[in-house]
Amino acid sequence: MRDKSRSDMFRQAFSDPEAVARYTDGPRRFVPGLADLHRMTGILLAEHAPADAHVLVLGAGGGLELTALAQAHAGWTFEGIDPAAEMLKLAARTMGPDAHRATLREGYIEDASEGPFDAAVCLLTLHFLDADERLSTVREIHRRLKRGAPFVIAHSSLPQEHKERDLWLTRYMAFAIASGADPEYTGKAREAVDKMSGMLPADTDPAILEAAGFSNVTQFYQGFTWRGWIAYA
Repeated sequence: MRDKSRSDMFRQAFSDPEAVARYTDGPRRFVPGLADLHRMTGILLAEHAPADAHVLVLGAGGGLELTALAQAHAGWTFEGIDPAAEMLKLAARTMGPDAHRATLREGYIEDASEGPFDAAVCLLTLHFLDADERLSTVREIHRRLKRGAPFVIAHSSLPQEHKERDLWLTRYMAFAIASGADPEYTGKAREAVDKMSGMLPADTDPAILEAAGFSNVTQFYQGFTWRGWIAYA
């Protein structure tokens, strides 16, 4: 079931027009190799998805991954889901001439169409969810995929032991500052990340994917606290 307080958190965090206007710069400064992550995602999906694939993208607000996938695969169409209306508007603007290839829906995975989809993507999103919510979300994605369809996820993970966690948060902050992020803003972001209940250790994700019905779970990406996996329905 949907958690109302978490639903409100999503909408508040990504509904401020000024914050949304700055969004596309943020991930590039906080996520090492973001453009390459998008490129790898497309390559991994294309190993199994057809040339005319219909792809489910959860957490599609902003449109960065939608744009990268649309530009790399001219025959693909998309359904993008995000709880923040302003972020979906930004996604349409970011996609530009490719926007007609994406159906954008405000909501959560329960609001996605039934599919079945040829592939699915969820980038920089699942760390907002605790383990139980993450599992229920991934199960809903699995239910909407064709048998054998690829699913790519990537998000931040953190150790739970205080000293090691603090070290990785410091590195997270240092990378963002070195990439041009404002130090004061980055410090606030570090504090917010430290308080997030969904910042689970990296070994949690393969277990969640397998519990949701996915197989052949493989990690393909790591950049400091960020990790990515591919699995198959």
